[in-house]
Amino acid sequence: MTEAPFAPAVPDDLPRTLGALRATGHSYRTVKQELRDNLLDRLRTGAPRFPGIVGYDDTVLPEVERAILAGHDLVLLGERGQGKTRLLRGLVDLLDEWTPVIAGSELHEHPYHPLTPAQRRRAAELGDDLPVGWLHRSERYGEKLATPDTSVGDLIGDVDPIKVAEGRALGDPETIHFGLVPRTNRGVFAVNELPDLAERIQVALLNVLEERDIQVRGYQLRLPLDLFLVASANPEDYTNRGRIITPLKDRFGAEVRTHYPLDIALEADLVTQEADLVAEVPGHLVELLARWTRAVRDSPAVDARSGVSARFAIAAAETVAASALRRAGLRGERDAVARVCDTVSVTSTLRGKVEFDAGEEGREVEVLAHLLRVATAETFRARLGGVDLSGFTDLVAEGTIIETGDLVSAEELLAQLGTVPGLAKVLDRLGLGDAPSPGQAAAGVEFALEGLHLSRRLAKELTDDGRTIYGS
Repeated sequence: MTEAPFAPAVPDDLPRTLGALRATGHSYRTVKQELRDNLLDRLRTGAPRFPGIVGYDDTVLPEVERAILAGHDLVLLGERGQGKTRLLRGLVDLLDEWTPVIAGSELHEHPYHPLTPAQRRRAAELGDDLPVGWLHRSERYGEKLATPDTSVGDLIGDVDPIKVAEGRALGDPETIHFGLVPRTNRGVFAVNELPDLAERIQVALLNVLEERDIQVRGYQLRLPLDLFLVASANPEDYTNRGRIITPLKDRFGAEVRTHYPLDIALEADLVTQEADLVAEVPGHLVELLARWTRAVRDSPAVDARSGVSARFAIAAAETVAASALRRAGLRGERDAVARVCDTVSVTSTLRGKVEFDAGEEGREVEVLAHLLRVATAETFRARLGGVDLSGFTDLVAEGTIIETGDLVSAEELLAQLGTVPGLAKVLDRLGLGDAPSPGQAAAGVEFALEGLHLSRRLAKELTDDGRTIYGS
């Protein structure tokens, strides 16, 4: 179960007893009513509904919003790395910031609607003096990754032998140790990879979704749980490795398909947003990695059923940045800026993130390297198509040999070129500004050289010690 590690302090002006709460005019709403009302408010005001979710504005999010407005529990279906878990965790932001609970209640019971026999007795005895606590929305989210060893006790609850040993009758509801689902009462509970739950465990969720009660060890507790139950599933697991049992599928009101970013710009935006970069990665390299990720997904050599996660592109950007930082450390560069030569390292380090077809065994790095060259050429045409690059080709035609590589500093690379006609236009088209740093200028130069090579306008040689030589 996911819990908020640092919930904010409860404001001092919130009422602390049932009587004081009633005096404020507070009205009770279910979790689904809260979600609906708060979503409608954001729709009317234009406030962000799902911050940080990229590429779903016109596809997935409208369907999720319709499910929330309808009060439907929902399942997100999609391949790995499509942001399903992030979207589910973001639902809690649509809840009220603070909600009242009976102080000390194990199930976060609302002061107006106590559920358990113990809290009903307490409410009857104390009346308006019933103590009220406050729960922040960050504490109203529960999550369980479905694993084969998940039990009914984990999700729903089980008899607590210690409470029985204290002398309580076995049929006494107060002998139950509640599981994750009832403990998330008045909140959002998510089951990740739902098909991986054993079918007999899925059965335990049937009453939670429809009748909103729970059954433990042969006796039934009529606890009208107040939950928004959501789940994620991989379509491949959904149909083959595991399945969601038919009665459970029937109880989910909405089934929403997720997808990878639909265009390169969105893929690049996702990388920029999510990657933790230790060095500067220019925009053209982010686009290159986004195009590479798309090419890997579309490659017939890759198992399309498993998908290629968005984490693939994010990890690629982080690896490229780390290569630039390593060069800066070894060569004493003041500013670490990634270049095309840094992308070579990702083909070997990221092959484990891709499921290849059986016939490609042993060729994984070769396939990835080919697709990387294709992505580089596409990015070159998109960024520098139509730009006069004769200054570079003329330089080489005059006999200049340009040596670069992941251990050649920016200053060393630029010193080999001198003044190149058209370089300012190249840097401008790459968005590197009017006064680029040496690292940025070197990144632009190397990208132009590699693009000219891939378009067969410049020769290139790789040496045994890992250097790259551009020349005639």
